Amino acid sequence: MAGSVTKIVAVILMVSLGSCRNSNTRQGGLGFPVADSVPAGEAVKLSEEAVADIVQNIASPVEIASILQAMQVPFSAGYLAPTHEADRLTTNFQKAIMLGIYGADLGYLNIYEKTGNSIEVLSTIKRLADGLRVGQYFDFETLKRLSLSKSNLDSLLFLSVNSYNQIDKFLRDNNRGSISALMIAGVWIEGQYLATQVALNNHDEVLRDRIGEQKIILGDLLMLLRPYRESSEEYNALYSMMEEISSRYSDVKVSYRLGEPETIEENGRLVMVQHEESIVEMSDAQLAEIAEKSKEIRNKLISGQ
Repeated sequence: MAGSVTKIVAVILMVSLGSCRNSNTRQGGLGFPVADSVPAGEAVKLSEEAVADIVQNIASPVEIASILQAMQVPFSAGYLAPTHEADRLTTNFQKAIMLGIYGADLGYLNIYEKTGNSIEVLSTIKRLADGLRVGQYFDFETLKRLSLSKSNLDSLLFLSVNSYNQIDKFLRDNNRGSISALMIAGVWIEGQYLATQVALNNHDEVLRDRIGEQKIILGDLLMLLRPYRESSEEYNALYSMMEEISSRYSDVKVSYRLGEPETIEENGRLVMVQHEESIVEMSDAQLAEIAEKSKEIRNKLISGQ
């Protein structure tokens, strides 16, 4: 199956109706070695440099939600992580993971314009951000006002993206990269959960391609997490869980071929953009295994197990 490739330029919640990733990381941009081949010392050096590309290439939950809308899949509150137990979170590890998970849910709510339902999620995100001492970068009052008014979805999404961008930058600039990595992992696992659960009951090649491509993204994410795996039992357990998902992708094949180049205007200059197509080979049985393991691990994380 082939999917056209466009660039996801938001960190977490950007609206993207494109169907895949840009080829920059394979055409002269920062390359990622296979996670298991990176010596621990080198991984520490690479992690800060690699974060921007990893985040840029993660399938945005809003991109996933946009695909679901195009498939005419109804909104389901049942996909959302419960917020009623958020106050029980005591460690920074738990708070950071859930900050990413709730951020993904916020994107899902917003793209379906369930903005009135997002206030509870917004409040929970604000509490978690305050607990991690990054609440100053989360403009809760403006986001709440936009959610209640339902008047400007673009502004709501932009502010959501900007808040997470600033949190991520602050954490990495202040030697708290491990917290940033957890937030990114939370975003990924919730988006993966949403996509795989829908794909089980709705056949759509674009969505299946996005899921198949996560084999590559998950390798990048493991590289990001690897330097911290020995820092705590929680981190080591998370890394092991991500490896479990990765193992379910072992027989999924993802390859790329160059598409037609495109000339676009950027900052007043003509720029040649080389697109590529992804070719994903994934059986129904493989998809079912990936979906089941993704669901199991996502539920473990939100239950604090």
